[in-house]
Amino acid sequence: MPLIDPSVVDLSRLQFALTALYHFLFVPLTLGMTFLLAAMETVYVITGKQIYKDMTQFWGKLFAINFAIGVATGLTMEFEFGTNWSMYSHFVGDVFGTPLAIEGLMAFFMESTFIGLMFFGWDRLSKPGHLAVTYLTALGSNLSALWILIANGFMQNPQGASFNPDTMRMEFNSFLKLVFSQDAQAKFVHTSIAGFVTGALFVMGISAFYILRKQHREFAARSFRMAALFGVISSLAVVTLGDALGRLDYLVQPTKIAAIEGLWQDSAAGGSAASAPWLLFALPDQATQSNRAEIGIPYVLGPLVAHSFNTNIPGLITLEKEAGPRIEKGITALTALKAYGQDHDASALSTFKANEKDMGYGFLAQRYAPDQDLNLITPANQSEVIAKAEKDTIPNVFVTFWSFRIMMFLGFYFVALFAFAAYFSLKNQLERNRWLLKLSMWSIPLPILACEFGWITAEAGRQPWSVFGYLPTFQAASSHGLGYMVFSLIGFALLYSAFIAAELYLMFKFARLGPQPHHKEAPEAAATAPMFAAPAE
Repeated sequence: MPLIDPSVVDLSRLQFALTALYHFLFVPLTLGMTFLLAAMETVYVITGKQIYKDMTQFWGKLFAINFAIGVATGLTMEFEFGTNWSMYSHFVGDVFGTPLAIEGLMAFFMESTFIGLMFFGWDRLSKPGHLAVTYLTALGSNLSALWILIANGFMQNPQGASFNPDTMRMEFNSFLKLVFSQDAQAKFVHTSIAGFVTGALFVMGISAFYILRKQHREFAARSFRMAALFGVISSLAVVTLGDALGRLDYLVQPTKIAAIEGLWQDSAAGGSAASAPWLLFALPDQATQSNRAEIGIPYVLGPLVAHSFNTNIPGLITLEKEAGPRIEKGITALTALKAYGQDHDASALSTFKANEKDMGYGFLAQRYAPDQDLNLITPANQSEVIAKAEKDTIPNVFVTFWSFRIMMFLGFYFVALFAFAAYFSLKNQLERNRWLLKLSMWSIPLPILACEFGWITAEAGRQPWSVFGYLPTFQAASSHGLGYMVFSLIGFALLYSAFIAAELYLMFKFARLGPQPHHKEAPEAAATAPMFAAPAE
């Protein structure tokens, strides 16, 4: 495969990261709000109390704003695979495109159909019928996430496909292995429940604003309580499932886990794997392959990562050296593949098959080969080429290390916040604890921030691979000109910024207006007060 201009690759990565992170501002709230709406409507159907219908309709209005803009930001991403990542699309399009097609044909259309019935069917459907529609909307939104994460799971841990040397593509050999990949399923559950946390804190924070303003008191108190209870369960689950996902990454992507932990030397390098510290703080330095200003907790790393006190966890320096033999075999595999492509020589095919599993590592060496031709690698220059390629097998440690810690620290913060919120809500002591209400209100963006850093951890930690172990990122991009990439990057940044501005304007507008009460309340002079203005003491 020809190598693409590194600047084009970097701009392609930046553009996709930008559009993905923008889009992911809206996804967690969509995933979480649907099931929270279903829970509210369930209580309405069981009890018949009008206030729970009011809650479902009001929070559903805010959900609809987020859903519409989330759809708009997500549509362009699938086209980017064809425009900016054509080599990737050619290499794994048969496999990667299938879950995305199913997502569009099944989950997205299911979600879009039932969301219309959910909003316009209140007076046309029976209570149980409308409740079923709300649950189907929630199911559709989460199925949409499932198929997208199945596609992403293949990038993280390729399952269900094999490379065909005649077509030069990855092709299906098991749809079930693709769908039931442990990585895909673990990421789906973790991502969906992170969305539940986002939805719960969104409802709880806005409800706290109303309580502080003494607006819609009964509505806000009930909304706050449901969101707090929903959040307690969700935040505990997301922390637990995050540990399970980390265990899976330890088994499949050891370089990602070592980068997450800032682990340069093996955990047993200090004499005992059991005493290896888990780092609370460090400043990883890729150039010197060491950390500065380490603050750690001894005896925690092994149980946390390997679920064992005595298991040695390989460090990045060891993993880098272990990549050397794989790069050498990968070079052999690719030179044999090229020879097979020229005359379909059976011996060349046999050589390729013997080294196929390391083919991707051969691509890493290509950029350092003379004239980027693996056939020009000789015994005299092979060691130098392999040494340079070994460095590329390690992701950006600083980014991976800190994005994980920000996500994790926020996760434990949410557990504590929801626990206090549920306790004081059940005790009917919310108005006495204004600090909690203010904290809830100002914490609304934090779950989205945690989701963004989680996504960065997963994607930055996978580097240098677009498909782990098979296709390096620098081989996957399209050969565009720099001018095109700069123009499209600026265009997307402006467009998506406009989407965010529209979302914030509409969310603040309708949140300030508040729900339409079903019973008479005292005049609310603060109804037009600015959202998130400092409450009067």
